[in-house]
Amino acid sequence: MKLDLGIVTGSLSQEAGGLYYSVRTPANMLTAHGHHVAVYGVLDDHFPEARSSWSVDALQCLPTRGPRRLSYAPQLIESLSAGHHDLLHVHGLWFYPSYAASVWGRRTRRPVVFSPRGTLDPWALRQSATTKRAMLALFAGRALREAAVLHALNEAEADSFRRFGLTNPIAIVPNGVDLPQRDDAVTAPTWHTEAGRKTLLFLGRIHPKKGSRAIIEAWHAAGRVRPSLFEDWRLVIAGWDDGGHLAELTGLVADLDLGEHVHFPGALYGEDKHRALCHASAFVLASHSEGLPMSVLEAWAYGLPVFMTEACNLTESFKANAAFEISTDPAAMANTLAQCLGDDAALRRAGAMGRQFVATHYQWSTVVDRMMELYGWVAGGGERPACVQS
Repeated sequence: MKLDLGIVTGSLSQEAGGLYYSVRTPANMLTAHGHHVAVYGVLDDHFPEARSSWSVDALQCLPTRGPRRLSYAPQLIESLSAGHHDLLHVHGLWFYPSYAASVWGRRTRRPVVFSPRGTLDPWALRQSATTKRAMLALFAGRALREAAVLHALNEAEADSFRRFGLTNPIAIVPNGVDLPQRDDAVTAPTWHTEAGRKTLLFLGRIHPKKGSRAIIEAWHAAGRVRPSLFEDWRLVIAGWDDGGHLAELTGLVADLDLGEHVHFPGALYGEDKHRALCHASAFVLASHSEGLPMSVLEAWAYGLPVFMTEACNLTESFKANAAFEISTDPAAMANTLAQCLGDDAALRRAGAMGRQFVATHYQWSTVVDRMMELYGWVAGGGERPACVQS
């Protein structure tokens, strides 16, 4: 069954962070499978350089008005209506595109698959709570309730839907990742200047949700727990600044006199990101809230040992010895880092187990097969796929 699928998201460039990869890759693969795929997003500064990475049948990048975070694109509803799609899949919640998709669903009486992408996690709901309550009352609550299916990235996110009071069917389909061949001979990043010193890498959005402040505080404390740590390791915080949080972090590094031990290379994309992952020795993510972090899947794909919190929603990896669990509390995190970063054998084992773990559970080919089953069921009926809970 060949489908005409509309995908609605926010940014179509690297400004979307992990969504750029987790939306774009399956959209391109679905197109390669012969489905007609149209993707709708909003214009940002990086779209011109990202445009060629999309290989879908139609790509509409619409101008916005007002605050950028709302992604108010007045032409979007009209553009969706002209598409004649069998169904829409919308990614995200607190912005105009989710409203536009729900309007399309009511007007056409065709199904909408809704991916909240971690936005209904309790921690996330507590941030800017007054504004979010207003959005729920105005449009977001209705958009969620009317969705034909809610898409969760894992069981934890599905549980958050039910705690929120939603009764829709839920499809549990994770993000995916490619499995690159790590190449230690690839040219080192320009900031990788000290031979013999290993890199603990954070790579993602520079935002309080990601726990980067706690990582820096833990790094300072870990150096006191194990004084030789800074001789062997340095911390690299790479990513794009979301809301001015980077200035807070650089100020903290200066206050703690960590300038020689913490580096900020900025946002890394494409070949720059590949080089960073090839030359890193471990990866860290201390998030307070996640759907399913692409950055962790990518670190595993490169065979890196991963330090992450329970909130990353990959807790089964701890049982598989594929990751080290850390706390968001800097003192507790410092003890874990000081102990584990000194055990090379344990790091190698965790890196190998992580790559095996992601190869088994999170390859894009498997993920896209599940999404095709879901779309076919939503659009045409028939037997409910195994990934769907009633």
